[in-house]
Amino acid sequence: MKLVFATHNQHKFREVKALMPSHIELVNLTDIGCFDDIPETAETIEGNAKLKADYVRDHYSLPCFADDTGLEVTALNGAPGVYSARYAGAEKSAEANMDLLLENLEGAQDRSAQFKTVIALSMQGKEELFPGICKGEIIHERKGDQGFGYDPIFLPQGYDKTFAEMEQEEKGKISHRGRAIALLLDYLNTSV
Repeated sequence: MKLVFATHNQHKFREVKALMPSHIELVNLTDIGCFDDIPETAETIEGNAKLKADYVRDHYSLPCFADDTGLEVTALNGAPGVYSARYAGAEKSAEANMDLLLENLEGAQDRSAQFKTVIALSMQGKEELFPGICKGEIIHERKGDQGFGYDPIFLPQGYDKTFAEMEQEEKGKISHRGRAIALLLDYLNTSV
């Protein structure tokens, strides 16, 4: 089965592709000739995932899924949330985003946070949503060089290393995206 993952982010694509079984041929937006920057104008993570999946369905008529992810920090009332990728500006700089987050958490006692991913699947005339959450905390300084985004400052609950210190396979088993992908795969295996 060929399935489009509606992303241009190669880090994210590799991470998700590693979780896919061999009978699913996963392709990304570049592979289908889509070079558009799909607008993410919804007020929620679910809404943005749905916007991207709908865009591919409407313009390419291919079975696809899209995700949106946000880092929700308790002390910041859930921010950066839906604005996680562009927290420090439209250029979507991971370094600037982490710098701003650490600055905004200076002096905060509660550093609890969670990553939330929602996958929107558009296939065979139906839409389904699959959420994944990973709880943890924001540490004071970057650790590790794996992963992307906020991974160097996110310590998942029950672990003594950040996402950026984990090998892809280990992170994939516990991450927000890994959990959402597991729900997606369960659905694909039982419903398609």
